[in-house]
Amino acid sequence: MVCALGAAVCFGTATVLQAMAARAADTGDRGGEVALLLRAVRQWRYLAGLALDGLGFVFQVAALRSIPIYAVGAALASSLAVTAVVAARLLRVPLSGSEWGAVGVVCAGLAMLGVASGTEGDRGGSAALEFAVLGVAVAVLLLGLAGGRLPERGRALVLGLGAGFGFGVVEVSVRLIDSLAPSDLVRNPAVYALLVGGGAAFLALTSALQRGSVTAATAAMVIGETVGPAVVGVVWLGDRTREGVGWVAVVGFVVAVGGALVLARFGEAPVEEV
Repeated sequence: MVCALGAAVCFGTATVLQAMAARAADTGDRGGEVALLLRAVRQWRYLAGLALDGLGFVFQVAALRSIPIYAVGAALASSLAVTAVVAARLLRVPLSGSEWGAVGVVCAGLAMLGVASGTEGDRGGSAALEFAVLGVAVAVLLLGLAGGRLPERGRALVLGLGAGFGFGVVEVSVRLIDSLAPSDLVRNPAVYALLVGGGAAFLALTSALQRGSVTAATAAMVIGETVGPAVVGVVWLGDRTREGVGWVAVVGFVVAVGGALVLARFGEAPVEEV
């Protein structure tokens, strides 16, 4: 659980650092998005954000190999609370009373999950499940590629949900990779699902944020990356809670995810108030 929370802190802080770097790099010069990115990567804050993203992924993998997927998913959703708090401090983005309350709710939900979560499930994934997550990854990729042709109404919601499924594929795939031997990796569909799912999720989320409501896209993403993988972990991979406290885990999961949904506007790099 410490690793899962560490991943949330890394991802949430990286969002703010990269926002600060991108804002400093936006000097109004021409050159388009590529030129802006090249200016941003020369900023120490952007590089620090990338390093935190990498460290966060390492923490995420470690957590997924130790505790149930439902606990990791809820912890990763709490990165929105980290972004909100860091943005309030560094970017002077004001949080409303309800948003500060949501931060507290997220913390309470995660505490409940920490108390109730057991170890990761002891069931190995079947070949059918491995191909199923690969199929979901490909579907998310196709959805992201078709983002601009989707109906305008509900587009952000659909793309955000697709991005959530893509990130969920990454969570499940990590659990389905049992051997790191090269010969086993190239034969395991879960490896390709992880690579395709992660890339497709970023593509779908980027399209969603560009083409619709940040709040709608992020809320849908949070639901997609938490509920689906949690069900897979419990039903097919054997994730369980500590004896006699299953209800605490359920309540903690709902509370943590619900609090994250209140903070959905922080799914995109926050803007400093002027």
